[in-house]
Amino acid sequence: MDAILFLLFAGIAVVCAINLVLQHHPISSALSLVGVMGSLAALYLLLGGEFIAAAQLIVYAGAIMVLFVFVIMLLNAGTEKKVKRRLWVRYGGLPLLFLLAGMGAYVTHFLAPASDGVNFGGFTHGNASDIGEKLFTQYLLPFEVTSVLILVAIVGAIVLARKEFD
Repeated sequence: MDAILFLLFAGIAVVCAINLVLQHHPISSALSLVGVMGSLAALYLLLGGEFIAAAQLIVYAGAIMVLFVFVIMLLNAGTEKKVKRRLWVRYGGLPLLFLLAGMGAYVTHFLAPASDGVNFGGFTHGNASDIGEKLFTQYLLPFEVTSVLILVAIVGAIVLARKEFD
């Protein structure tokens, strides 16, 4: 059952990603990106990462997408204008895409080291308490350095914004 659900949500992610690229209106593309983020969260849940699944939904499918839609509405972006493509792009793009996919499959299959299969539900340390324990013990220094960098970036943004209004 896990493999079927994995294939279902992976298929939804791929279809939404293709729809994201093919859409002509930016709001439709943003909604397709929400579909990709939601299906990725479901994949994380299947693999045992409850915390990263929740963060995926809250941060990316929620907050970041609200910012994307806000910027799109602020810019008043309309539908994409059709551009006349060159002949070699029109007829050579799809075969070159298949060639690139085949080369990637070759490299992945023959040159990458063999690994064990995915064990659905085998990873049980993806909850918030386990991540918090690692974050504040083993990874405390990188966490604090990142927080200081974010603080410096916020102060820099305030200084830059203040100079524009003075």
